[in-house]
Amino acid sequence: MKNLREFLRVLEREGQLLTIDVEVDPYLEVAEIHRRVIEESGPALLFKQLKNSPFPVVTNLFGTTKRIELAFGKRPEALIRQLVEFAQQLFPLKLSRLWNHRNLAGEIFRIGTRTVNQGPILECSQQPADLNTLPILTTWDQDGGPFITLPLVYTEHPENKTHNLGIYRMQRHDSRRAGMHWQIQKGGGFHYGVAESLNQNLPVTVFLGGPPALILAAVTPLPENVGELLVASLLSGERISMVRETRISHPFPAEAEFVLAGSVPPYQRHPEGPFGDHYGYYSLKHDYPIFNLQQMFHRPDAIYPATVVGKPKQEDFFIGDYLQELLSPIFPMVMPGVRDLWSYGEVGFHSLAAAVVHERYNHEAMTAAFRILGEGQLSLTKFLIAVNSPIDLKDFPNLLRHVLERIEWETDLFIISNISMDTLDYSGPKVNEGSKAIMLGLGSPKRQLPCKFQGDLPSVIREVHVFCPGCLVLAGPRFSEEDGHPEKLVNWPAFQDWPLLILADETIFAQSSAKFLWTVFTRFEPAADIYSKNVTVHRHHLSYSPPILVDSRMKTNYPSELFCLPEISQTVDKRWTEYFPNGLKV
Repeated sequence: MKNLREFLRVLEREGQLLTIDVEVDPYLEVAEIHRRVIEESGPALLFKQLKNSPFPVVTNLFGTTKRIELAFGKRPEALIRQLVEFAQQLFPLKLSRLWNHRNLAGEIFRIGTRTVNQGPILECSQQPADLNTLPILTTWDQDGGPFITLPLVYTEHPENKTHNLGIYRMQRHDSRRAGMHWQIQKGGGFHYGVAESLNQNLPVTVFLGGPPALILAAVTPLPENVGELLVASLLSGERISMVRETRISHPFPAEAEFVLAGSVPPYQRHPEGPFGDHYGYYSLKHDYPIFNLQQMFHRPDAIYPATVVGKPKQEDFFIGDYLQELLSPIFPMVMPGVRDLWSYGEVGFHSLAAAVVHERYNHEAMTAAFRILGEGQLSLTKFLIAVNSPIDLKDFPNLLRHVLERIEWETDLFIISNISMDTLDYSGPKVNEGSKAIMLGLGSPKRQLPCKFQGDLPSVIREVHVFCPGCLVLAGPRFSEEDGHPEKLVNWPAFQDWPLLILADETIFAQSSAKFLWTVFTRFEPAADIYSKNVTVHRHHLSYSPPILVDSRMKTNYPSELFCLPEISQTVDKRWTEYFPNGLKV
């Protein structure tokens, strides 16, 4: 698909697009409508009238598996499998193998970009450029302001001119300035670091809309020197048409809806945030670089694309799962020893991953684990589980049971302290700092697991719930720094047969795998919140004796959980039939 509106026509034809004709407010109202629709697996939404803006807004483009299939089809998955097969069979070189993959030659010729002289994006130039004319959404009430949530941020390395295309949220500060949220491990941020070391402005061009493949390519965890525009063309099956304009440093998609061109100066920062993020909590206010807008182009009938993030599952969940399925054939090739790999969208992806690995000799699994934790975006994984038996990694209760039957806690749990952590994960002592854990479940079962709790509870525990065999969730008192409860609970007689205890504020979440994952893995840091009955040092290794307790209570230093304001909820309740006079059915 060459542009956003072609995708919208497909969605409309397939009954996957609803139009909202009444005026809505980009301040909180649009976001709450979006959240309710995505919770019901509803259609994409085209808002025709936005308060204080002449431009319509489209959201929820990728909020179901079906719409992702409509956007990209089966071709990318089949092509990647064939490319992997070809790479594995290439040597020794045989003409028959080349002939069997002859269609790849045509695919290769369609990879890349092509320069065109004209495009719809050049038809309107806003003078002066003004961010206030865009219907930028404010999605949560404690947000620091309106945020552009689907900006395709294009930069080039100041020295070698390799490009990066990434989605980095942009908070509108005023009519000409926006924040540039470059976190650690982000390609655009690396480019900015080089420019800053040279005391230079970094030219930045932001695309909004265009071929849907651009959005997918921008969030794909690629090696640093692999260009996202190449991947976008691979996904779309055709070269991406790009135009140039003398006032803009970079080429940009001819079929984009908007293009914002400007630069980010060195050594200048401005407070950015808070922002209700995909972990389900607010990321806090921090200083980030500033994008200075210089030029704005848009189509005459431009549509502003946006998304809403928050507690999973939102659009990013479906995109992330699709990318994992798409890239899964590549994992064993780039990470030898890794047979299968899955990161859990229920926890924001970086908080938990699991892998099936080779174990041909004692603890070979650790080789694969270190390889995973050294690979690009995967290096931000906080908790990694590794097994050596084929198992469905998406079935987390069964995976955890499998591990608890096999783990030797004294030798198979590793906690690595004082390292970097995902910027948006506030469970560590400081932003970007924290720890990781690796948990192994190898070989044959070594124990039978308890399935039902029997015994007396300590006075501080209100109730318990079995999440899966061997894992018991405890509802305890609110967290305080000096309460000492975890140390006491791992020694409680009735808990001694349970290898894993989860201390939480309540137990109701344990009735759902998705809620268990989100509550537990977003609320603990391995080095600070894992306890055991006994810890000894053997050959410089910390050896843990079960029961193991994970303290997943909300800590006093954690950001607030995301909730909709009651008055916004009431407004959306009241106006629901105005938005959808025929309901959510298209």
